[in-house]
Amino acid sequence: MYKTELLNFPQAILHIDGDSFFASCEVAKRPHLKGLPVVTGRERGIASAMTYEAKRMGVKRGMSIGEIKKICPRVIILPSDYEAYSLYSKRMYEIVKRYTPEVEEYSIDECFADLTGLRRLHKCSYLKMTERIKEDLQKELGITFSLGLASTKVLAKIASKWDKPDGLTTISLRDSLKFLRKTEIEKIWGIGQQTSALLRKYGVRTAYDFVNMREGEVRKLLSKPYYEIWQELRGISVYKVERGEKDTYKSISKTRTFTPPSSDRERVFAELSKNIENACIKARRYNLKSKKIFLFLKNQEFKYRGLEIRLERATNTPINIVKETKKIFDQVFDRRDVYRATGIVLGNLEEDLIVQESLFGESGKDKSYSRIYGVLDKIGEKYGKHTLYLGSSYKAINRKQHRGERGERAEGMMPHFKGENMRKRINIPYLGEVG
Repeated sequence: MYKTELLNFPQAILHIDGDSFFASCEVAKRPHLKGLPVVTGRERGIASAMTYEAKRMGVKRGMSIGEIKKICPRVIILPSDYEAYSLYSKRMYEIVKRYTPEVEEYSIDECFADLTGLRRLHKCSYLKMTERIKEDLQKELGITFSLGLASTKVLAKIASKWDKPDGLTTISLRDSLKFLRKTEIEKIWGIGQQTSALLRKYGVRTAYDFVNMREGEVRKLLSKPYYEIWQELRGISVYKVERGEKDTYKSISKTRTFTPPSSDRERVFAELSKNIENACIKARRYNLKSKKIFLFLKNQEFKYRGLEIRLERATNTPINIVKETKKIFDQVFDRRDVYRATGIVLGNLEEDLIVQESLFGESGKDKSYSRIYGVLDKIGEKYGKHTLYLGSSYKAINRKQHRGERGERAEGMMPHFKGENMRKRINIPYLGEVG
């Protein structure tokens, strides 16, 4: 049995995908809601995530609360609680890491795991190992997951989507072609609308058609990433499971939709300032900095206005970026508009190396800011992000979200009782110490 499995799985790559993850976290926190149509996004007035029961009633992402209640009168609409979802996500990773240290934290609700070579350690087949992981996840978190086991990451992605929700699908090398025949070209991970439209012009409609293209055709028609996907579909492992979180970035972006929408200049600028602070926190965490900044505002009609800022020296301290943003803010802000979101992108990221002294001593200021923010980051790690913040962010950080006619605050934002922490408040099962 093991020898046969080795032939079918020269690499054993597992993809784990949470089913309707955000809405499922809410149901896990409130078991009495199991089996009911539950929707998150009350604070924004639109559906952000929904359970499969709500999906079957016709609820779709982006629907307004009014529309949802018309087609699904029994719906339960809750405010989003991203702190809770993050805790469930971390717990998911920890459970999978019991079986293998090679776990790639791909996103908040999914991960890859490399099980190759671990059959003897766990005294079971790769399939049995996958079944145990699925059982542990669902029993301990109260959420269903769909799992896909294959010899490459792209095939594992196809497998995990095959039987949602609550599925477990294996795609062995021997059986892969029957799965590829039933997989439309645009359903392949990494192939978007434009590429699939191009391939369809050449008669390529399924993953099976794609893998049957000659290598020379693929290289001539498509760029390197698509050639790598073609190899992965043929069972050749190109994309390795990268342990831990993503730690390299070409750019860092932070956006925030706020409620209620506003035409107040100070309020909108505060939301943008907070995004700048968040983006810089992430840049410092990965020892990166940028001198190419793009900022934008989004109004109620979902129209964007943005500008690019070019700094003389790359930075990862928000005080420098906010200073330049103030100079050009009125070029993107229009008092006649009502805004619902702001965003910031730090582009062309580079490693934060020791700064050489400049002619006029400006790098001395940079070093001072770096030392100050080094201390602020430690305070933030201990007491929470935005324990200390810029005055320009005040109206965004101190304005309570999830309040008013659209709904109550999420549990993670409520005050705790004595001796209680957020994990206990939202009833997340956890083994080991709680920080």
